[in-house]
Amino acid sequence: MNQTDSAGSQESRSPGHPEPDAAFDLRRVGAHPDFWYPVARSRAVRRGRTVAAVFAGERIALFRTRSGIVHALEDRCAHRQVPLSMGVVEGETLRCCYHAWAYRGDGRISQIPYLSKGDRRPPRGVRGYPVREAYGLVFVFPGDPEKAAVTDLPDLPAYGSPRYSTMTFSRTVRCHYSFMHENLLDMNHQFLHRGVVGTLHPELLGYTTTPRSVEARYLFTHAGGKRNRGAGLLAAEGLGGRDSADVMTIRTEYPYQTLDLVPEGADHPAFRLWAVYVPEDAEQRVCHAYGLLMIEKPKVPGALRLAWPLIRRFTERVFAEDRMAVEAEQRAWDEQGEDRNHEVFPLILDVRSVLRGNGVPLGAATPVCGTAAAGCAPPAAAHRPYAGDRPAYGGPGVEFPAVDGG
Repeated sequence: MNQTDSAGSQESRSPGHPEPDAAFDLRRVGAHPDFWYPVARSRAVRRGRTVAAVFAGERIALFRTRSGIVHALEDRCAHRQVPLSMGVVEGETLRCCYHAWAYRGDGRISQIPYLSKGDRRPPRGVRGYPVREAYGLVFVFPGDPEKAAVTDLPDLPAYGSPRYSTMTFSRTVRCHYSFMHENLLDMNHQFLHRGVVGTLHPELLGYTTTPRSVEARYLFTHAGGKRNRGAGLLAAEGLGGRDSADVMTIRTEYPYQTLDLVPEGADHPAFRLWAVYVPEDAEQRVCHAYGLLMIEKPKVPGALRLAWPLIRRFTERVFAEDRMAVEAEQRAWDEQGEDRNHEVFPLILDVRSVLRGNGVPLGAATPVCGTAAAGCAPPAAAHRPYAGDRPAYGGPGVEFPAVDGG
């Protein structure tokens, strides 16, 4: 087994692959805000309606104006701090439900209805976030607004392609986002899914690492046991089913993650997954997973629609098992107050370095890690064990809409 295809893999960590104690606990590193993050599905933000969203403890009010444009504002009225997500959309403005202060899409106050022309007014309104819609999602840029114009949205060529149909998913997971990256990249956990996929043998063919990314290639072979029918349909095995050796490529390109599966003998993916894990609370112990599962349409018209319920049930069950595991990891971290993992897989040690090197230490006002995959030097205050009000275990389930397209 080749552990790496690039010398860069070795440069991103110290000899011996030390765990976070030698640098800084990854679970105390927050997601860097200078990227585009989805905070809602587009269809949830209806014309003339408001939606409450959040990024890492920052409450955000989304609203769609009469002209159809979506805006994102700090979710508080500058007057009495009442959430603007409780407000009313009037034309192109958002009016607070309490004293009817009206805000433009950039957060500036457009009207205080009970003041006369000469009365004193606040010097400014509330923060407005750069916002864009793409792939059926509403993205906001929670970091430096000047960087929004020069920071690209993720590029997803399969989305909207006539070759693929897309399943959009949106789900809450009660763990630090880094656990999700590790879970998808480390395919050695297939024993967890033995009741769904049977006995799968993943062979790491190789991987590459850069300061911002880790990409791994696995060869998957089915070694026995009962395999869920939805798994075969998702891998384009057809209604009859057949065993095959599939190549899976998984990539963390900070802060996003992708997965492509190419069946044996094929020259393009049977499905492509794009995902991002958006922190919700300030302590970043809860994240919201948004993803797009783009599945190749079979040659038989309408066959994918018939297979959709089976694929849906399969993905629901696999995710439920993954969520069970990563939430258990988070609970262990909370109870122990530190990361006591004894990781031995070089690939995961590399992705931890990437996540740590590109993130922002929790409690820091400004990034101190930069973008190089190197150890952070966080302020001492950021080392305190988590003592926040973590929400109770459990939470919303998986949301799977109908297929978008034929």
